[in-house]
Amino acid sequence: MMNKNDLIVVAGGGGFIGGHLVARLRQLGHSHIRAVDCKPVGEWYQSFADVDNQQLDLQEKDACMTVAKDATEIYMLAADMGGMGFIENNRALCMLSSLINTHMLMAAKTYGVSRYFYSSSACVYAADKQTSPEVVALKESDAYPAMPEDGYGWEKLFGERMCRHFSEDFGLMTRVARYHNVYGPNGTWDGGREKAPAAICRKVIAAKLSGQHQIEIWGDGQQTRSFTYIDDCIKGTMLLMHSAVEEPINIGSSQLVTINQLVDIVENIAGIKLRRNYNLSAPKGVRGRNSDNTLIQQRLAWQPDTRLEDGMERTYRWIYEQMTDQLS
Repeated sequence: MMNKNDLIVVAGGGGFIGGHLVARLRQLGHSHIRAVDCKPVGEWYQSFADVDNQQLDLQEKDACMTVAKDATEIYMLAADMGGMGFIENNRALCMLSSLINTHMLMAAKTYGVSRYFYSSSACVYAADKQTSPEVVALKESDAYPAMPEDGYGWEKLFGERMCRHFSEDFGLMTRVARYHNVYGPNGTWDGGREKAPAAICRKVIAAKLSGQHQIEIWGDGQQTRSFTYIDDCIKGTMLLMHSAVEEPINIGSSQLVTINQLVDIVENIAGIKLRRNYNLSAPKGVRGRNSDNTLIQQRLAWQPDTRLEDGMERTYRWIYEQMTDQLS
């Protein structure tokens, strides 16, 4: 068990998942947290005055060395990423995130960090296993033979291998989670980096506020996904960090829905029905993706269990507040 005064570093602490992780660590009584992000602190999704908040570019090795000094644990969540609209059009930027994990691993080795968590992604999974909406849930072994999402997926798979080899060669204790479409309040909901749950909430809210009851959907709406509520993501991350699980593991909901069904859920929350316009030329990713949770149930005796309907209602309410505040 950790001492509550031990230093915990959250790389990407100004981001969506990082902000929620810092908030949870504070709730648990950890008093020595260092949150780091490349954005000015005023632009972070969540920030706290009692946390050591630092604005640094973690692609730079010196920055990683600075923040890792004296750390007991490092949560490596920092990456240049976003939803499908971003990662399909910014593959080089996504690949450059490999610098962050590489330099942070080097810093963790240098300073003898006890535990190191790396946030990977379901985008590492082989594309030929995701060609149908009736996708067979992806188990961890499906990442090989390697055929991940171009750019972002390759960067994440490379990051996983780096963690594995730093464990094998240098004894650094690493833990790797493959996140599946994490969503919730206090995250990106506009600007081009948002993911499908937030984007659909925003579009439905805009249609309701404007009275123009129509919505654009990327693709034909039949592509399938599972979506993981942020609270489940944080719980799974912390369970994994302090477990004996050495291999990458899925942290994802197994509740599979089509994008059309996701729109249905948000329409029900909003109390409206919209005319759907399908943009078949828009970025839409793989045809189907779901999380096989056999391994996480076996190893952690747990799996994400927040119903999509419940998580989306909380997300919708938060985005509605943000949008109406902008109008007032």
